[in-house]
Amino acid sequence: MEKSQLKKLDSYRWLVPRSTKAGMHTDALIYADEHLLEQILGDLSIEQAMNVACLPGIVGRSLAMPDIHQGYGFPIGGVAATDSERGVISPGGVGFDINCGVRLLASSLTREEVQPKMRDLVNQIFRDVPAGTGSEGAVTCTYPELDDVLRRGAAWAVEHGYGEPADLEFCEESGTMRGADPAKVSDHAKKRGRTQLGTLGSGNHFLEVQYVEQIFDAPTAERFGLRANQVTVLIHCGSRGLGHQVCTDFLRAMNEAMARYSITLPDRQLACVPLSSPEGKDYLAAMAAAANFAWANRQVITHFTRGAFRRIFGEAARLRLVYDVAHNMAKRERHRMGPVERDLVVHRKGATRSFAAGAPGLPSAYQDTGQPVLIPGSMGTASWVLVGTSRAMEETFGTVCHGAGRAMSRTASKRGRDARVETRKLEEQGIIVRAETRDGILEELPEAYKNVDEVVDVVHNAGLARKVARLRPMGVVKG
Repeated sequence: MEKSQLKKLDSYRWLVPRSTKAGMHTDALIYADEHLLEQILGDLSIEQAMNVACLPGIVGRSLAMPDIHQGYGFPIGGVAATDSERGVISPGGVGFDINCGVRLLASSLTREEVQPKMRDLVNQIFRDVPAGTGSEGAVTCTYPELDDVLRRGAAWAVEHGYGEPADLEFCEESGTMRGADPAKVSDHAKKRGRTQLGTLGSGNHFLEVQYVEQIFDAPTAERFGLRANQVTVLIHCGSRGLGHQVCTDFLRAMNEAMARYSITLPDRQLACVPLSSPEGKDYLAAMAAAANFAWANRQVITHFTRGAFRRIFGEAARLRLVYDVAHNMAKRERHRMGPVERDLVVHRKGATRSFAAGAPGLPSAYQDTGQPVLIPGSMGTASWVLVGTSRAMEETFGTVCHGAGRAMSRTASKRGRDARVETRKLEEQGIIVRAETRDGILEELPEAYKNVDEVVDVVHNAGLARKVARLRPMGVVKG
């Protein structure tokens, strides 16, 4: 894709007309400024967004957020809605880590109170919250218990003592996605997930202790319970091996089924079936179950993180859930399209909800502000809290970016670097890092990602979300 093929609509929007490629049913729209666009053009992510525009039953445009980079089928940072009756469901539009998401906790402590014991805190969290590929958690379920987790999500965890009832109010879907059917999750997937509740995993997943560096919207920050210099915790993880296996199982099944439904696409990684088909219904039920596993996983991690804070700072140390939001999901939602409202299934692959004030499903405390939008940065850089806007509801099905977005492959990030040297560099910036593996540090270095401040500036200036607070890291736990 060449820049000359794009039509610049304004400083933050670039259109790929449907006439650009045979088979596109709609335009593709990329959100980026000039600098980010140059980085985006370096891989095949725009071509992937164009391929998404070929999905049967797609409604509106194929959307690409400013953190977009090449993924499996859909670009990471891609958004597409399909008609709930005539459209399709594509596992590639959700990803392998179903309901990978972010949870923000606000502490009762200040930066000055935590800083002297930062290393002790990071070490305690590292002991209490397992991380790394194949890591096993302190919560091992029987298979009947696991089925209950898959049906009930975070509610199961709270009922079993891993959290507080108020936590559920501040989760997307209250931490339990409806329509989940454990029977649609394979035995292999269950075997992979049974011992992984309460674990971070590997890759770009992390638990980060931060502080509120700057407030941009004081009234909204106050409503979210955030104040300057307050210590916060950001948890980024998903459905672990269980979700990965669900995606793998259904990609195989849908690749075999597409011919029966006369579906042809430019990329087999976009394997899909009609939403109304048996395969489509089964995937949605299994995906919801994996999403519930992810919400339970983040809830259990929250429980053990609270315990770590109490061990280091005493029983008075509190961590209150601000919000938990998914960024790998396909969800049935109702959106206005022109003069009418339509029932759609919105695929968000590495993209975060940005619902405005008054949107259904928001906690009562946020009904008149809009949804907290959580945008993690890379290790060693800032993270952001924004708030959803009405323009996002009108233009992107209530969606924004989900992070900084990779600018460098994991292999390239590791090349010629020493994990001990990089850890010292971060410590010189006041950031304590504990990782299970050398690769956990080297693959996720700040320079491997786009500049998260630039990415956030795009969605803020495009009107898709509004800045509320900027968070800075103090300590990081990784796989």
